[in-house]
Amino acid sequence: MNIKIITVGKLKEKYLKQGIAEYTKRLSSYCKLQIIEVNDEKAPENLSEKEMEMVKDKEGERILAKVTDQSYVFALAINGKQYDSVDFAKTIEQLGITGKSDIIFIIGGSLGLSKAVLQRANEEISFGKLTFPHQLMRLVLVEQVYRGFRIMKGEPYHNK
Repeated sequence: MNIKIITVGKLKEKYLKQGIAEYTKRLSSYCKLQIIEVNDEKAPENLSEKEMEMVKDKEGERILAKVTDQSYVFALAINGKQYDSVDFAKTIEQLGITGKSDIIFIIGGSLGLSKAVLQRANEEISFGKLTFPHQLMRLVLVEQVYRGFRIMKGEPYHNK
């Protein structure tokens, strides 16, 4: 199974890099994981609604340039479907069984995802109503993908 995480912006925090590296190493026995960073659009703090949409559109174009037609795409969005870890694992497993072994997860920048990216997504998923920094979300996502593979293989995991 090939899993890509497409994310906006560069990861700078050493502790997040270390955590992601650890889970990437652990995942190597289950799947091929690739993290693709696209440049974020520089924007001042006080943007109008139209300017925010323009920033998301530019970032969205960079994201969509990395998405292939045959990939199954999960867009991380606060209003997306919420899974528990077991159902998340079952969903990934089912995709593999049905021949959808190229899976992409998309994490937007600080303003979120463009309409075009959300339209391309096969599914929008959420890790809860809380807002997470997109850099931290990378680590949370990689950990949940790892947990999902452990569940699929019937290996121990902590569910409480």
